[in-house]
Amino acid sequence: MLAFDTVLFELARLFLWPVTLGVLLSFVYAVWSLGAFGIEALQRRRDPARVLVLQRVADQGQEQMELAVLKSLEGVRLCSRVAPMLGLIATMIPMGPALVAVASGQSQGVAQSLAPAFAAVIVALASASITFVVYTVRRRWLMRELVTVLDTRDAEDVR
Repeated sequence: MLAFDTVLFELARLFLWPVTLGVLLSFVYAVWSLGAFGIEALQRRRDPARVLVLQRVADQGQEQMELAVLKSLEGVRLCSRVAPMLGLIATMIPMGPALVAVASGQSQGVAQSLAPAFAAVIVALASASITFVVYTVRRRWLMRELVTVLDTRDAEDVR
């Protein structure tokens, strides 16, 4: 049974770098999304009636437009949901060595193990918060665009 525990411990340690990289990438993506969101907000403020995202699929069916809306929101939605999980994983992996350090009375070992862990969870939660706000507001904008395009199409069909 000891070998199984060792294998699990080593496997968990192998995940630390990829998970930490995932946290960093989610933060970079969140900052990029926030910048794109800011630009889109300025464009929408200048011309509130302008259709920005659904222009290329406005002549297609409603299902295709809804699919375009979902595709446009997919990245920020995934980041807002996955980043906290990555932060939790990045926090839990160093907990094993930190608990061993506590048991052996090595407070320096605890600090070395937990400082990066808590930094990772903070960055992950910041990423999730940013992308959740972007997701929520962009979803409203895109639903308004979808209604505008469908209303315009219905008005043209009546003529």
